[in-house]
Amino acid sequence: MLFAVNGTLMRGLALNQNLIDAGVEFVREDRTAPISRLWPIEDKYPAMRRVKIGGAEIEIELWDLRPDIGVLKILQQEPPGLVVGRVKLSDGSDVFGVLAEPYVIEGQIEITAFGGWWRHVHRK
Repeated sequence: MLFAVNGTLMRGLALNQNLIDAGVEFVREDRTAPISRLWPIEDKYPAMRRVKIGGAEIEIELWDLRPDIGVLKILQQEPPGLVVGRVKLSDGSDVFGVLAEPYVIEGQIEITAFGGWWRHVHRK
């Protein structure tokens, strides 16, 4: 099953080893459909939300999540407020991926304009 990640689980970032240790394999880079928005949480990880209005394409990675691994093993090591939901890809297909609960973005400055977490953290 394809599993979309949009932040610190991406290759070369802080929590990527959690995917590798779980035996999940990288498939490809991709983008969401233009219905997503992104916020930084304490500038440590991103919170991506699906929206009806004002969305953009966000850079993501797709990983092959085998049924025997289970997404809970990965999410147990993620920061609070992140959940699994449906992520619509730029080609119109849906996959499961990491999204944020609404409470984690309250009071945060939106970073959707960067187009992804990688570009946000490497903006300087």
